[in-house]
Amino acid sequence: MPKESSTAMSQPFAEPKIGVVGAGLMGAEIALVFALAGLDVLLTDSNQAALDAAVARLGSVLGRGVARGHFSEEQRAAASERLRATLDLTDFADRDLVTEAVFESLDVKSRVLASLSEACPATCVIASNTSTFPISTLSAALPAERRPRFLGTHYFSPVSRMPLVEVVPGFDTDPEIVAWTQALLARVGKQPIAVRDVTGFAVNRMLHAMLIEAVRLVEEGVATPEDLDTACRLGLGHPIGPFALMDNVTSSLCVQVQQILQDSYGERFRSPPLLKQRVAAGYVGGRDKPGWLDRN
Repeated sequence: MPKESSTAMSQPFAEPKIGVVGAGLMGAEIALVFALAGLDVLLTDSNQAALDAAVARLGSVLGRGVARGHFSEEQRAAASERLRATLDLTDFADRDLVTEAVFESLDVKSRVLASLSEACPATCVIASNTSTFPISTLSAALPAERRPRFLGTHYFSPVSRMPLVEVVPGFDTDPEIVAWTQALLARVGKQPIAVRDVTGFAVNRMLHAMLIEAVRLVEEGVATPEDLDTACRLGLGHPIGPFALMDNVTSSLCVQVQQILQDSYGERFRSPPLLKQRVAAGYVGGRDKPGWLDRN
């Protein structure tokens, strides 16, 4: 549990400046959400190609949002102006909140957090969008004086449409930082929930238990992926079925997350053989690979 408050907010950050590290699907949309809320946002990645692809993708997201009436042309133009891309991490020297949203690897995330510790001001709140690693484990990459201003903010994909954010304090996180972060998330249209710092937090533990059981039902010949998706939508009220979801986020990521969960919680999170076999064969889903629902 987080320790009692010992580090008062040095400033209210009425108009906080935002940074996001990682221009993949999650990071780019996290940046977009803050820009749409009227805040100044910097997005960075390790190479220009990734940044260019992210900017193009966000342009498409904004265009579709205008076409569907989710926001106005004026909002689209303003968000595009507020969101800037940079390859230079020293540009983060004036940021008030920076979110790490890079590949789900402890080594990669630790390197990024160490770099942010050098680049960001002492007052900066640093957050990780990890979906599985305990925040207190990641905090080891930061010097002790930064840990009270470090916490987890786990968003859900697609970030521009999914309101939930799990807010996860580490052992050393100051409660005032948690409260400030939750208030900021609510301001930009998110619904934060407080979750204890455990591997996989809350949602992923529930989700992957369901995904594993869904694959087992297919292995046993109980039902097809298509019918199980229909069952979850019409019988459980889920907006998307487990196999469509795996195709969206990729089955390879599911196996990776389940391995991390298995390491912490044991056999109940072991990936089913069929899921691992499909990943090994390249049937992972995503944008350019076959998945469960287009396997023929």
